[in-house]
Amino acid sequence: MTGVLEGVRILDFGRYIAGPWCAGLLADLGAEVIRVDKIGGGEDRFVVPLTDEGDGAMYQQMNRNKRGMTLNPTSPEGKEILRRMVETADVVVANLPEKALVSLGLDYESLTAIKPDIILTSTTAFGTTGPFSEKIGFDPVAQGMSGLMHLTGYEEPMRSAASWVDFNTATLSALGTLAAIMSHRATGKGQRVQTSLLHTALTTASPALIEQAMHKADRVGTGNRGQVSAPADVFKTKDGWIYIIVLGQSMYRRWANLMGEDDPWLTDPRFETDEKRADHSLAISERTQKWAETLTNDEALAALEDARVPGAPIYTPQQALECEHIEAAGFLTSVDFPGANKPVPLADTPMQLSGTPGSVRNRAPKLSEHTDEILSELGYSSSEIEGIRSAKAV
Repeated sequence: MTGVLEGVRILDFGRYIAGPWCAGLLADLGAEVIRVDKIGGGEDRFVVPLTDEGDGAMYQQMNRNKRGMTLNPTSPEGKEILRRMVETADVVVANLPEKALVSLGLDYESLTAIKPDIILTSTTAFGTTGPFSEKIGFDPVAQGMSGLMHLTGYEEPMRSAASWVDFNTATLSALGTLAAIMSHRATGKGQRVQTSLLHTALTTASPALIEQAMHKADRVGTGNRGQVSAPADVFKTKDGWIYIIVLGQSMYRRWANLMGEDDPWLTDPRFETDEKRADHSLAISERTQKWAETLTNDEALAALEDARVPGAPIYTPQQALECEHIEAAGFLTSVDFPGANKPVPLADTPMQLSGTPGSVRNRAPKLSEHTDEILSELGYSSSEIEGIRSAKAV
């Protein structure tokens, strides 16, 4: 067995992150995944290009372990190809608005007419009900509507540089798909799995939303400073930056000992609890900064380690690539890609199973790389494939 999902066939009509990374995680676990591009390639293929042909950095990560083909599912020939593909599939993944699914024949009703036990995993920006259901959106839109962008900035809201809504939505989609596959194995029935960017963002923001609903805290942005304890902030050292976070009384006492001062940190009522310390976090951050700026990164982190206070260096992307721990832990794996000037460092399978581990086995496909191969598997002859290409269906 190459993976726990060996024998599961997935058609991936996803774009950017939420759909493709869901299918990518399932591919890591052994599923056969076919990435279906529009003719000429989807826009997500070309984000941060690495090769002369435009194959992008994001595409490499999202689409490893997949085969790739192009298809125009709205043409007569393309509709027939889609029908044959769905007949052979277990799961269809698509992060598209409901109207787009219908127009492409990828809606649940159309798919189950072809294969009654199919699983459809679909992601939208805002869900399929409510006044925003037909709107389109990307990760930062959900960040903004969740309330978390407001809490991240200072005078103005600040988005996260990471597409955390997309990645979390993809992970939840993969979890839902796994549950649907388990249900299918038990009952023989398929179902629809739905996620949305906004629902994911609201789930992540739920502690802040609950606090607001119950206590009307009306919090404002505090930048890097945490809002539930202190110190929890970024600090500049002699030669770099570090992050320190303290939670709970025992850890806070160790921090105060590290500062070499009981007064006022262990005697002032303003600093009695995590909540009170968070309310007066600026003073605690200022004291920690005075300590940090007398040390190098290595010296500060060593002192924090000795005091059992959590801290870590703040890396540039280059420093992350060079980190000895990241290398030793095998969190990144290098994969050759045609046209790239060096191997591409991909994040390896982010969950580790001792019995049926996932793995990065193959690079992402070039545009239309496996189209003829897949059509042949569907029963098309060489002459039929030539005709299909002439009709611009693939």
